[in-house]
Amino acid sequence: MKKNMLPLIGLVSGAALVVWSILIAGDIMSFLDTPSIIITVFGSFAALMISFPFKTLLNIPKVMKVLLSDPKDKRVDLVNLFAELSRKARKDGLLALENDIETIHNEYMIEGLKMVIDGVEPDTIKEIMELKLDTMERRHRSGQEVFEKWAELAPAFGMLGTLIGLVIMLSGLDDPDAIGPGMATALLTTFYGSLLANLIFIPMASNLSLQTDEEVFTGEMVIDGILQIQAGANPRLLEEKLKTYLSTDELKLLSSEKEDEVGAASYE
Repeated sequence: MKKNMLPLIGLVSGAALVVWSILIAGDIMSFLDTPSIIITVFGSFAALMISFPFKTLLNIPKVMKVLLSDPKDKRVDLVNLFAELSRKARKDGLLALENDIETIHNEYMIEGLKMVIDGVEPDTIKEIMELKLDTMERRHRSGQEVFEKWAELAPAFGMLGTLIGLVIMLSGLDDPDAIGPGMATALLTTFYGSLLANLIFIPMASNLSLQTDEEVFTGEMVIDGILQIQAGANPRLLEEKLKTYLSTDELKLLSSEKEDEVGAASYE
């Protein structure tokens, strides 16, 4: 699977800008405080453990890998693949598609084609594939919800740490020299909570949400293509219908590929 390094670049760039802005006017060491990190990071994670089942939290590393991966399926490629399969099915019959399954990398599509070859009723195929799609979406949404909740908890624990720091500071008002440093330390937890939420957790949740929406939309496209092949639809009409799932840029890419194919054929 092709890697998508843009989220990592964004994270590193954002952290670098924060550090740079601190170094311009201050000392980076004054922004490092172990108790503040403990209460913000580990405190919010403790609350996260209460909010979600442990097996959901165990999937966090897998979910983070998704952020660095390009979507598995390219819809332009799917249009071309379905058109090719449709032509073959109309010419040689549905059973002829069995040899093509080994060359397809989309597991969801493979499952649908196997049911078509086995002669399963269209309504049953649609029901099973939609259930699988719903299950996939629910699984992906659970990872998204973890980061959304963490984005809520981190600033809250940052504020909690600030309150703790203020109580400690106010209890020592007899020493005026300690008020300034004490206030700075108290505010650090709020800084950590805001930084974690806005630079890491909220962007992660947004990325996962968009990827899930795209995968669900692609899954709906696959269901439509599978049912069209089973119904013996005209390859040209099938291709035109599946084009409705493409964005403007994807339509331009598909048109460009068609022009290249025509040009290569005429050259031969």
